[in-house]
Amino acid sequence: MRYFIQFAYNGTHYHGWQFQPNACTVQETLNKGLSVLLNSSINAMGAGRTDTGVHAREMFAHFDFENLIDIPNLIHKLNSYLPKDIAVFDIILVGDEAHCRFDATKRTYEYHINTVKDPFLEQLSWYFNQKLDVALMNEAAKILLNHTNFQCFSKVHTAVNTFDCTVFDAYWKSENNTLIFTISANRFLRNMVRSIVGTLVNIGLHKISLEDFENIIASKSREKAGFSVPAYGLYLTKIDYKYIIK
Repeated sequence: MRYFIQFAYNGTHYHGWQFQPNACTVQETLNKGLSVLLNSSINAMGAGRTDTGVHAREMFAHFDFENLIDIPNLIHKLNSYLPKDIAVFDIILVGDEAHCRFDATKRTYEYHINTVKDPFLEQLSWYFNQKLDVALMNEAAKILLNHTNFQCFSKVHTAVNTFDCTVFDAYWKSENNTLIFTISANRFLRNMVRSIVGTLVNIGLHKISLEDFENIIASKSREKAGFSVPAYGLYLTKIDYKYIIK
């Protein structure tokens, strides 16, 4: 039987989602908890990857187990067993062919920038106190919706079949002393959101123009794009599926 598991994590103390030898990852930690509590070797497949230090407010994984699970009891036990920086919200019995990664139709990320120094946002938001032209950054963000090839924002030497992504939404909003960039797409390339944000920050600083931004995308060159902002300001916030799973 296949189960989806819905959870969240603070990525500060993890080397990303995916298992790595000699490094603590969210996948390894979740697998261990499931394996101990179900008394079986469990290998959860994630809906995607997050890099070292990146957070997830909503993440999905799926795993297979031969028996029916007492779901409320397992959720309670997992939340007692797992570290405080991982929280399980739900476990859903799905069809045997359901796949948390390939069946996802949209993923949404947020990037948080705090414009006033705040020790309580350390490792949760990027502190940047230079004045930014947010209106111009929003004009640039709209340009992303007109393109599909985002190779210029991808980490180099990445083994992918295509650099094409469909961006559904991209915009900035200001809340108190925080700037939040939201972007939704059918898929994301490695380092894509962080390099987009870095390039948009350069626009906000008037270092590059909207025309420059168009040319950067057309160039397909990572060297032309801006810097990658720190990972700890990035959050995976929502994953949508082609069917109702909860």
